[in-house]
Amino acid sequence: MHEAKITADRLSAFSDGIFAVALTVLVLELKAPDQSTFSALWPLWPTGISYAVSLLFIAIIWINHHHLMRFVGPPTLQLIWMNFIHLFLVLLLPFATAWVAGTRLASSPVVFYAGLFVCIDVAYNVFEREVLASADTNQVSNRARRVARRRSLIVLAIFTTAMLIAFVAPRIGFGFICGALIFHLWPEAPGSRR
Repeated sequence: MHEAKITADRLSAFSDGIFAVALTVLVLELKAPDQSTFSALWPLWPTGISYAVSLLFIAIIWINHHHLMRFVGPPTLQLIWMNFIHLFLVLLLPFATAWVAGTRLASSPVVFYAGLFVCIDVAYNVFEREVLASADTNQVSNRARRVARRRSLIVLAIFTTAMLIAFVAPRIGFGFICGALIFHLWPEAPGSRR
């Protein structure tokens, strides 16, 4: 039992390191304007918004991941691989963010960005389902599992809708992405506690 806990702790620590790398790479992509006036910042608004949303998304993912790790017993090989896939997709976020910011929220980059959110969310949903399936019902009630599943499907539907809308209206699609993040601000879905 003790070795299983160490393995779960190692999985959590490794994941924390990857989230830290993603945040670091994200911040390193930010470039200051050449001019020394505040008015030089105004044209960078798409950059600011893109990076703020990506930072918020990584923070939300980390908080929810950290919350889920409390319920991990001995990690299965499937859980470890799902975690790797999830983390790999998170590491693509700085690239997608730079593309969205550099093109000032153009259609193709926002479609790619939303598509990446879809992929990250799918990987997280599989990870979440695996963790909750093995969690004791004393730790996570059946109602909490249903609410978490429903919330995950709603967010996935919003990200998918954002991707489709971004083909014709990228700024509206980007707004949908921002709206979907609200659903995961708290690790436990509203009404999921006993």
